[in-house]
Amino acid sequence: MKDRLLPFNAAPSTGAGRRYRWTIVGLLFAATAINYVDRQMIGVLKPMLQADLGWSETQYGDIVFWFQAAYAIGFLVAGRFIDAVGARWGYAVTFTFWTLAHMAHGLVHGVVQFAVARFALGLGEAGNFPSGLKAVADWFPQRERALAVGVFNAGANVGAIVTPLLVPAVALAWGWRPAFVATGVFSIAWLIAWLLIYRRPDQHSRVSVEELAIIRSDPVQLALSVSWLRLFTVRETWAYAIPKFLTDPIWWMFLFWLPDFLGKRYGLDLRSFGPPLVAIYLMSDVGSVIGGWTSSRLIRRGWSTNAARKTTMLVCAIAVMPIVTVQHVDRLGVAVLIIGLATAAHQAFSANLLTLPSDLFPHAAIGSVVGIGGTAGAIGGMLIAKFVGHVLGATDSYAVVFAIAGSAYLLALGALHLISPRLRPAAFAIEGTHA
Repeated sequence: MKDRLLPFNAAPSTGAGRRYRWTIVGLLFAATAINYVDRQMIGVLKPMLQADLGWSETQYGDIVFWFQAAYAIGFLVAGRFIDAVGARWGYAVTFTFWTLAHMAHGLVHGVVQFAVARFALGLGEAGNFPSGLKAVADWFPQRERALAVGVFNAGANVGAIVTPLLVPAVALAWGWRPAFVATGVFSIAWLIAWLLIYRRPDQHSRVSVEELAIIRSDPVQLALSVSWLRLFTVRETWAYAIPKFLTDPIWWMFLFWLPDFLGKRYGLDLRSFGPPLVAIYLMSDVGSVIGGWTSSRLIRRGWSTNAARKTTMLVCAIAVMPIVTVQHVDRLGVAVLIIGLATAAHQAFSANLLTLPSDLFPHAAIGSVVGIGGTAGAIGGMLIAKFVGHVLGATDSYAVVFAIAGSAYLLALGALHLISPRLRPAAFAIEGTHA
């Protein structure tokens, strides 16, 4: 009964008070941008790091593999941890951990030490999406969640844009070690803002009565205590986890190998691949927001959640398919358009996929389900890291890699529809025991 009460210090009915939930999305957007700056720096600095530390392609693949392994482990732990302590402190703890791990890259010497730092970074960064999606579930009704997720997920692309613009300049001026330390220092401002601003909406003085009514406009769920192991036995968990396993590795491939592809195929280097990457990730930003907006708009027009999410995802899966041709495209501008379309479609697909845990599970289980799906995606990332490293070492060609990328999203959507044809809430959301 307690969580049905209005906050005693609710904000007056001003326009700003009715939109404060989008301020929270702005914080999530910024954290996700920082998250992607920290993880993408290795891809942007790959030529400099290889020259200094003497990596082979296989060793680079191994370093990415260990990051993904830590990410897989971290997702399982972070998801359950965030369900236990909530988004505010869960985000603060994991953000602090990954920021310290990121800065530690600037202090290491040798491939093994670098891999250890990447492993620690992966453990910490795994907290980003469970925390963010938990916060979205706290602050948004179902009809708005895909749009909110699309907006904060667009921070990934902003991070991917900022990295090739900022990091090469710092690295060329002062070296790659100071680049890791300097970017970590700037993250502290976000942590302070998060702790000062974030509260649950019913505890926040800036939330008006009208906005709280919007946030709580979904049917009231029973307060359930869901066993973590129980989640592995329901179909809806796998309806989320298997598509994550199939599609997350494609995004990881873009993130860690795209600068290398542009360098090898079109002769770009640390000074020149910035503008193409910026164009690609700007397109990704647009895709993320449009993907979330489209399904949210369809739901507001009366479509079922099942039809709105899956129709949007089908369009995205088809839009990725031209990526299979990019290895054979001679003009850089055309290649950028094809790759940008694929990354935009990925982000639009993901904006809808990431919304499924809050569509299908009670609030107490959202972080845990996101963690399970994130682990599945990270395991896929581990496999593709090994695969791409060996393929490039053997053939020096991305043709096979892009062929896999072009088919992954149709396979993922097919798996989702096969496992959960109607996207109905997991059975224990109705049959479970009261907490």
